[in-house]
Amino acid sequence: MKIDTASYKLKETKQIEKAALFVGAVGLALIFLGYYSNPNQFFYSYLTAYTFWITIGLGGLFLTMLHHLSGAVWSVVLRRIIEAIMKTLPIMAILFIPVGFGIHSLYHWSHTDLVANDAVLQKKSLYLNQGFFLARTLFYFLIWFLLSRTLHKVSIEQDEAFDASQIRKMRKVSAYGMILFGLTVTFAGFDWLMSLDAHWYSTIFGVYFFAGSLVAIISFLILVSLFLGSKAILSDIITVEHYHDLGKLLFAFTVFWAYMAFSQYFLIWYANIPEETIWFMHRWEGSWKIVTMILVLGHFVVPFFALIIRGTKRNLRILGIMAVWMLVMHWVDLYWIVLPSLDHHGVHLSWMDAAGVIGIGGVFVRIFIRRLKADPIIPINDPSLQNSINFINS
Repeated sequence: MKIDTASYKLKETKQIEKAALFVGAVGLALIFLGYYSNPNQFFYSYLTAYTFWITIGLGGLFLTMLHHLSGAVWSVVLRRIIEAIMKTLPIMAILFIPVGFGIHSLYHWSHTDLVANDAVLQKKSLYLNQGFFLARTLFYFLIWFLLSRTLHKVSIEQDEAFDASQIRKMRKVSAYGMILFGLTVTFAGFDWLMSLDAHWYSTIFGVYFFAGSLVAIISFLILVSLFLGSKAILSDIITVEHYHDLGKLLFAFTVFWAYMAFSQYFLIWYANIPEETIWFMHRWEGSWKIVTMILVLGHFVVPFFALIIRGTKRNLRILGIMAVWMLVMHWVDLYWIVLPSLDHHGVHLSWMDAAGVIGIGGVFVRIFIRRLKADPIIPINDPSLQNSINFINS
């Protein structure tokens, strides 16, 4: 992989694209073969892997809008990478299809006979039903597609000829888009994950889901930037100062995730309402207790003390290790949310868990690289580009 210094476009990416596609094809083939041996495990493993990758894509959309709304200068050099991550959302819409086919295996509320004998599910049936579930999901992806397409289109127009109205348009779209994004991501979290246990509810779950996506996108962005730097791509443009700010964001949203997680737990446990506490009780049974403690220590305590130090955020090797660590913890978090609905009394790891992450991940990376190489890897006509390159942390 190289960069054309005249056009600032990536070239010679076929090798990594082929590798990603091969890995993705093998992973997907394996997990789909797993369907024939254990359909229930297939759907739960697939849902976990799917939510892992789509939260990264959604995080890209959020960071793009946040960049335009805040008028940030330091992140200009990272904008095209973030936009390429955001542009993976259309393929994620296609990859949602297996989840749609697995509704009856994943969600108890989709069984009419169970709903007929359950007073709680009957009251929720106006919202929790197969047709409305799929219609809502289609609406979510439509909103995300329109937002990402509009922002990307204006961004590319800026490369051809800069006009101040382009900045105003991207800011205006981001202002309305942020509201739509907040609503759609919240309800997507409710639909895809919280409704796995339709008796349980948490009004803060959407924010908890959102917080995890922010940790994931920042970690992924750090790793992509480090990978490009290792290939001498943007190594003199994305500097230690930018990594320092990414480290700050990773630290901040790690704390934000922990705050949301503890607030959800504390309020539910303190109220001690059986239909609410049962969700946490399932995650304190058998070996699930170990996973719960891994999350407490691995998703908060370890990164908190590692990233609070200024030097850590400026040490690229350590920052890269922490980015990988947080992506692993993000998967553990999603596994902890999804799999207790299948394995109530303890953890039963399956090879399909790994196959799903690898399969969807290979396709995700392939599309990401294709989007990244299609345009200049930096917004060459952005008026703040030079200030972003020269950015120094105060």
